[in-house]
Amino acid sequence: MERKIEVYQRFGAMLDCSRGAVLKVSAVKQLINALQKMGYNVLELYTEDTFEVEGEPYFGYLRGRYTGAEIKEMDSYAAAHGIELIPCIQTLAHFTNSVKLPRFAEITDVNDILLIDEPKTYEFIERIFASLAKNFTSRNVHIGMDEAHMVGLGKYLDKHGYCNRFELLNRHLQKVNAIAKKHGFTAHMWSDMFFRLAAHGEYCSRDIHVPQGVREKVPEDVSLVYWDYYHTQKEDYDAMIESHKEFGREVWFAGGAWTWLGFAPRTRFANESLKASMRSVREHSIQNVLITAWGDDGGECSFFSVLQVLYAARRYADGEYDDEKITVEFENLFGVSVHDFDLLELPDTVPAVDYRTLCNPSKYLLYADPFSGISDATLQDFAPIPYADYVERLSAAKLRAGEYAYLFDCAEKLCRLLEIKAYLGVRTRAAYRSGDKNAIAALVVDYEHAKKLAEKFFDAFAARWRIENKQFGFEVHCIRLGGLIKRLAYCKMCLQAYSDDELPKIEELEEDILPYYPMCDENELWMGKYRNIVTMSEL
Repeated sequence: MERKIEVYQRFGAMLDCSRGAVLKVSAVKQLINALQKMGYNVLELYTEDTFEVEGEPYFGYLRGRYTGAEIKEMDSYAAAHGIELIPCIQTLAHFTNSVKLPRFAEITDVNDILLIDEPKTYEFIERIFASLAKNFTSRNVHIGMDEAHMVGLGKYLDKHGYCNRFELLNRHLQKVNAIAKKHGFTAHMWSDMFFRLAAHGEYCSRDIHVPQGVREKVPEDVSLVYWDYYHTQKEDYDAMIESHKEFGREVWFAGGAWTWLGFAPRTRFANESLKASMRSVREHSIQNVLITAWGDDGGECSFFSVLQVLYAARRYADGEYDDEKITVEFENLFGVSVHDFDLLELPDTVPAVDYRTLCNPSKYLLYADPFSGISDATLQDFAPIPYADYVERLSAAKLRAGEYAYLFDCAEKLCRLLEIKAYLGVRTRAAYRSGDKNAIAALVVDYEHAKKLAEKFFDAFAARWRIENKQFGFEVHCIRLGGLIKRLAYCKMCLQAYSDDELPKIEELEEDILPYYPMCDENELWMGKYRNIVTMSEL
């Protein structure tokens, strides 16, 4: 089937290799092959600290950072396949892991933000660019600078007093850009901080305009990357693109493949948001586009689970909006059913809840404590999630998935676990409150079953991780899932002791579980990170 392909200066994917999961070189090559098939010509690897910097042994320490040799290998492979490998780094905020170490204390402002106007900060950035120049052939660079919400309000404030934060941001940008140019790079950056400072923290809106005096100070050779993953109406993207064009600088657009909520992608919402944004991109003649695949909170979701989203985005950008036609094209290219790939979102699919309600129930139901799960009040307001049905559908798809069968195996085993685990806390509290010790004794069996299923899910997830990622970062999931398995065993022991009259009461079950959103008329499903799901105590 003939495909009309629009010509963009750069149409690329951005893959997060900083939030725990660092893709193996072999996996990056596999993605490059896929991107070439789909009509992409750029790949950005988002590396906060996961790349080697000469003279900085603590940068990316124990994080699986790419060596210079690995970057050169990926760079060469990408070039041979018509893909420009562009470094995507940070030069202001998101130094989350680096600032844990004493080495970086003197150049840290507050939270994960570098200290502006500190000479040692720019010595550090200089070393970063020297390493980039040595290992990448591209002379385009993404310098980040997003979400620096508290910039200038920590150590900077203590040392220098309050400074207009627009001035602070632009002054830092000019210094970073000068370093980039010294090493032959042309920079592009996330745009959000200009808009957040103008609108008291808000970014994407139809009526935000950055003051002219601020816009004029942005270096003319720095492009602004407008990122927006949340809207489904073209008009929202239209307004923000027009606000970006007021800068008089080149504008990039970055959409989202929605890989960052947990173990499951959010395919339907990603497609809807990308269809709207790509219509706007075409209408406004935006020539540089990125589709981002983030890995927030541990890198739990496979980037390969959204291949169909990446392909759909490219075709929407071509002006092709017929999803059935796009489905046929994808299956001809990859030999795998789009409809099967779409099943990978099932773990987070809740009947009668609109898919635009962005939440991650599979994650908080997995990690919620069986005795004091803070999501249990929410669960009671929704019909049971049919995880048994999801298991059957994923099992069938696994047989058809070929080289991607491991993705379905992992999702299937998660759903098998959740079939038992999801409502275990609700059932346990109900049995305890009723004083039915026979029901409690019966639950002991379910706790043992859940523990065994958790072990099987762990094995499947570990196998998936080894296929795609370096081993670094998986220790987090050993701790999380290992903790879950041990907690299930401990709760089982407590229930058995209570059933046998050896334990007079279970204190956690004595306490009522409150709604997570007490100010809402109706309870809501929600998005949660691990630290906010597992306990109300300090983690």
